[in-house]
Amino acid sequence: THALPFTPGHELSGVVTKLGQGTTKFQVGDRVAVPFILSCGNCRQCARNRSTICEAQAQPGFTMPGGFAEFVSIPRADRNVSLMPPKVSFLQAAALGCRMTTAYRAVIQQGRLQVGETVAIFGCGGLGLAAVMIAAAAGDNVRIL
Repeated sequence: THALPFTPGHELSGVVTKLGQGTTKFQVGDRVAVPFILSCGNCRQCARNRSTICEAQAQPGFTMPGGFAEFVSIPRADRNVSLMPPKVSFLQAAALGCRMTTAYRAVIQQGRLQVGETVAIFGCGGLGLAAVMIAAAAGDNVRIL
């Protein structure tokens, strides 16, 4: 839980304005995207490369101030922030942080979709469409119902 006032916004991207102690992968001015789940890198799930279910996760807009703030400090930035390709807009990058990681976990990590298999996706909102994209990118001969 958190106290008010609180700043929401769990899908965010932006420009690095300051580097925290120990941050080495980024420079001021870099365009970056932030995932919905900020992982610790030390727990059992992180050791299994399952950072989306980190046991000590933080979530911008839920457990800490979110992307509607003018500035947001991201813990363990070298682990939890990604550089954005030049052709990707801030809006596109922000959308990747929640729905695409959720769809990836559902289709690839939990569903273990393999080439030649069929996947049924119910609902074509943001998450459903992301699941369709993840399934389509999983390989040739994947059938999507």
